[in-house]
Amino acid sequence: MFLENTVNQKEQFGWIEVICGSMFSGKTEELIRRLKRAQFAQQKVEIFKPAIDVRYDDNLVTSHDQNQIRSTPVPAAANIAILASGCDVVGIDEGQFFDDEIVKVCNDLANRGVRVIVAGLDMDFKGNPFGPMPALMATAEYVTKVHAVCTRTGNLAQYSFRKSGTDDLVLLGEKEAYEPLSRAAFFKANQKQIEEKNNTKS
Repeated sequence: MFLENTVNQKEQFGWIEVICGSMFSGKTEELIRRLKRAQFAQQKVEIFKPAIDVRYDDNLVTSHDQNQIRSTPVPAAANIAILASGCDVVGIDEGQFFDDEIVKVCNDLANRGVRVIVAGLDMDFKGNPFGPMPALMATAEYVTKVHAVCTRTGNLAQYSFRKSGTDDLVLLGEKEAYEPLSRAAFFKANQKQIEEKNNTKS
């Protein structure tokens, strides 16, 4: 459950919020919504994203619905600690693409009184926990898991199925490269891919 107010307002510590789920589940949309509310409340907000994410714009965090907020692209998590000085709220998009240092950075910021909001994929295209996201989810005060709709069954989808056969862990893409699938549809699609690869080899 996500609560935006704490009981003890005098406590000088911040906290970590994680928004996770599959592709096309609305993670970035929810991140932008929370950050814009903080900006409206006249809080000092800084937003960061990994420098490798240039799908829409170099300096904008953009949702699939084209909702946008200005951000600072950074090559490594350590840069965030330097650039976030004096902030009330720090937003981080595509958390799964950062190095493991992101966990320490987020906790250090929270311990300094900053509200930290991280959005990212909790699982990679193989259905395995993705990068530093499990550790972030474990140390966060609030975790919101959002779901897409399965393109094959219409059920809730928590998996990001990669349509192409490449095994590269990091492959930036949109609807032409990925589709959100439910557990059953993901299992069947993976089995089919394996069979097709085996048939190609034989």
